[in-house]
Amino acid sequence: MGRGAQAQTQQMIDQQLSQQNAMNQQIYGSSQALGSQASAGFQNMLANPGYTQAEQSAIANLSQSALSSSFNALAQNAANRAARTRNSAGYGELIDSLARTQGQDQANLAQQDQIAFANASRSDTLSALSGLSGLYGTDAGLLGRALGVPAQLLDASARNAQSSGFSLGLGPGGLSFGLRG
Repeated sequence: MGRGAQAQTQQMIDQQLSQQNAMNQQIYGSSQALGSQASAGFQNMLANPGYTQAEQSAIANLSQSALSSSFNALAQNAANRAARTRNSAGYGELIDSLARTQGQDQANLAQQDQIAFANASRSDTLSALSGLSGLYGTDAGLLGRALGVPAQLLDASARNAQSSGFSLGLGPGGLSFGLRG
């Protein structure tokens, strides 16, 4: 190969290398920006897990309202039947029974709502810890202990991570996916 051809080949290699380095820098910058956004989102989720007070109030009000509507309809049907038949025998007892059942159902529904709120909070905390540990490549257990998260949450997270065959990561090389077999 002549010197001119050799110089031209070297120039083309340098040009291609320069373009590749520019593209790699662009990808790295994009992944850094994405990582920063994801990190901020996970940190916000960790700081504010679960539903807001307004969301909890709306959920509880809507579920209690729906329950009350069904009992109001039952009471109205009983009143209509008593008026239609002109026989009020048993009407008071039926209304009392409906009121007792409604009170019990409202208490059960309130308890279910509180359990759902606690589970949403726990789930968000686990998701945030898992996401942060994936972003930074640290052990979720270590990260959780450093942040003061109870060990019961971490054990559940570790079991989920072991049973999952899927992994996700973000680093200087960009976003990576993996399957364990």
